[in-house]
Formats: sequence, C-alpha cells, structure tokens
Amino acid sequence: MSVLVVRDVEVDGIGGTDVLIRDGVVAVLGSEVPVPASADVVDGRGGALLPGLHDHHIHLHALAADRTSVRCGPPAVHTADDLARALATAAGNGWIRGVGYSEDVAGLLDLDSLDMLHAERPVRIQHRSGAVWFLNSTAAALTGLATADHPGVERDEKGRPTGRVWRADTWLRDRLPDSGPPSLADVGAELASYGITGLTDATPDLTPSTLEHLRASHVDGSVPQRIRLLGAPLDFVDSETFAAGPHKIVLADSGLPDLDDLATTIRRVHDAGRAVAVHCVSREAFAILLAVFTEVGTAPGDRIEHGALVPAESIGDLRRLGLQVVTQPGFLADRGDTYLRDVPAVDLPDLYRCRSLLDGDVPVALSSDAPYGPADPWAVISAAVSRTCPTGDVAGVDERIPAPTALDRCLAPLDDPGGTARRVRVGAPADLVLLDRPLADVLAAPTAELVRATVIAGRVVHHA
Repeated sequence: MSVLVVRDVEVDGIGGTDVLIRDGVVAVLGSEVPVPASADVVDGRGGALLPGLHDHHIHLHALAADRTSVRCGPPAVHTADDLARALATAAGNGWIRGVGYSEDVAGLLDLDSLDMLHAERPVRIQHRSGAVWFLNSTAAALTGLATADHPGVERDEKGRPTGRVWRADTWLRDRLPDSGPPSLADVGAELASYGITGLTDATPDLTPSTLEHLRASHVDGSVPQRIRLLGAPLDFVDSETFAAGPHKIVLADSGLPDLDDLATTIRRVHDAGRAVAVHCVSREAFAILLAVFTEVGTAPGDRIEHGALVPAESIGDLRRLGLQVVTQPGFLADRGDTYLRDVPAVDLPDLYRCRSLLDGDVPVALSSDAPYGPADPWAVISAAVSRTCPTGDVAGVDERIPAPTALDRCLAPLDDPGGTARRVRVGAPADLVLLDRPLADVLAAPTAELVRATVIAGRVVHHA
C-alpha cells in the first residue's frame, strides 16, 4: 500500500490543510492529519494544491520531434538569411527537419525558393500551423514527389510538384528513413513540470505502430499522464488511463469535404458509439460543420477543435446543438500580431472566442495544440486573460476571461472538456499539482515556475 501525505497546503482557499493519499486516491482532507510511519511526506509550505491540469488538445509525437528539430521561424529566425544559416548549421549530414516556419520569414516556400536557401541536404520544413510541409528538390526526389498520387501533393499548372505537401504526414513519414518513433520521456517530464496530469492527443488516424509506441510510453512511465486519443480507431480497446476519445475529423481548408461525405462519416462514428472531434479553423469550414450537425444531429461529447473563427450569430447554434469548443488562446500570445495584420478586420472579433462562448452557455476548454502552440498551460491561461500579442497589442479585448475561469477551463475532466472543473476531494484520483504560494498570488501572474510538485495516481512525478 502506497501512502503519501502533503502537509500544510491551501485547498479551495482554506490554508493549513493536510492531504493523505492512499493507493492513488485522496483519502483524507483535514488539519493535523496523522502521518503513517510508512508514508512519504511533502511539505506544502502553504502553497495551493489543485487537481492536475489537463491539456485537451496536444500532439505528443510531433512535440517530441519538435524539440529536436531546427527552428525555422520567430523568435529564432526572422529573415531568409537567418533561415539559410539555420539550415546550413543543422547537426548531422542527412535529412534536415525544420519546424515553426512562418511566411514572414521568406514567403510561402516551394521547391525553388527552398533550394536557394539550402540545396545540399534533403530538407523538409513544417509550417507553424502544422498544415503543410515544404520540401527542397533533394527531398522531393528522395520521396518520389514527381510520381506521387496523394491529394496533398500540390502541383503547378504544368503538373510539376511545387514542393508543398498538405496534410499528408503519414504519407510523407512512410517515405522517409525509418529512424523509429522519438522517445517521449522528455516530453512527459516537460508536461509534468507544468503540472499537467492528463492529455488528449489530437493526432488523427493514428497508425498501429504509433498507437503501440504511445501505449508503451505510457506503461513504462515515459508519459505518466492519463491519455485520451482522438486518433484511435473505432474498435480501440480502452484501459483506465489510456483510452479513446472522440474520433478526430479534419476539415482542411486545402480541400473542404462534400457535405454528404461529412454527414456519412459523422453518422458512422456515432453509430459506433463514439463522439466526434472536428478540426475547424475557418468560417467556411464552420458553416459546413454546423449545417451537417443540424442535419445528422449530435451525440454527447461532440466537440469542435480550435474554433478559430466563430461568428457571433452562431453561438446560439452551438448551444442548441450541445457542442463543446476546445480552443487555444495561446496562439494569440505566440502569433497574434500576424493575425492582427493578416486576418480581415471583419473576422477579428470572431477570433479564438472565450468569454462570449462561456456567456452563451457553450462548454469551453483551453488547450495548447502543442507543438503548434505554446505547450505551457500557464502561458495559455495568461493569454486567455490578457489576449496580448507579441507586439503588446490586444486581440479581442471583449473575449478576455478572468484568471480563475481560465484555470477552470484547464481543470475539466478529460472525457468532458467543457464540463465542471475538478476539485481536490476525498475519493478523487490523486492527480494533483502543488504550487509554491496561495492560488490568488499564482493567478495574479501565472507562470510554470510556481509549480513545485506534480502527483499522478498518488506518485510524485515532478518535484522542483
């Protein structure tokens, strides 16, 4: 029997509380709780003890790969010359994998422009949205781009590949040297250092090998967090801490679906007993999705991923349909200046809504979309509160929400991301985060530096 006691913490605003955890479950809350001789003890020193945070939309393998890739966009790279230097100094002598690219650096890359930046080694660079890869000529030849029949391989008017490959990650990966999946241990530790105890991997159409690697990484403790999978197949067999979530559907702006085909897909998923999680970032995709949901109906747990542009007049439709929105205000802190410059003025009030959705009784969860957005949930909370862009400008001042509300939107259950925030309660799983000061002080200036310890299933997985 494992026993952990966390002494002198603030729980729900009440200081001087002791928490006894037995076999992964909160067993006792009170003052001066007796400490069993066999117990491990953590001194809370008056800091707040919260349920562990949940990231309701993240990409674990992409995040691990991101951490070992060449940075190709701001803040590390701002110009074409910067990018050329970054590629020229990349470690190794084989493939170069670049991430975080923005058109602000050197425009919308293609074979020719990327060859001018670096032609010696095969290069693939991912746009910071994750929607497209840019390949140079060497990479295009090695992947057989000229004869490829995948619809994501973009071609010019003469049928020549442009070097842009849209939403074809699995196809592209199958044509690269097999280096095996990246270790997830560093990612698991990083997320634990933020106080994250639960994750929803939002990668669509996970392959059997990727699923097995995720499962093995969870079982061996590399990723100790509870995991739900949007890309799990419809016949996936759940376990308590590694389970399927709603089924991911991507409405790609590079090729929006036929309404009948989308309706058929959603009906098939619902008939299999799963909800759907639909990637939706444009006004056109949002209109299509609402039309199809109105036709086929919704199921409990159906959710919209991102909701980057939600028209005000559609908020009532979201409420009526019972849809949840899992959104990422962290993008505003990361690249909001680009939105303010490039998004049409008429669309700016609809960008990454928070307050208006909550005021309209639409269930909302906050998440990272890491590595495409900041992985730190405290940065996401800060962005939801301030909506401040890198330039200091504010994007959507009326969509700001208070810090306690933003925190609650990171504390909802994994299987109900828009639901009521979890609380530290007797009988609840001991997935907890200990902060180094009272909660009011933390929320005055949220930062991951204030995380002292993270506990998952009663076991300390991070201690600062």
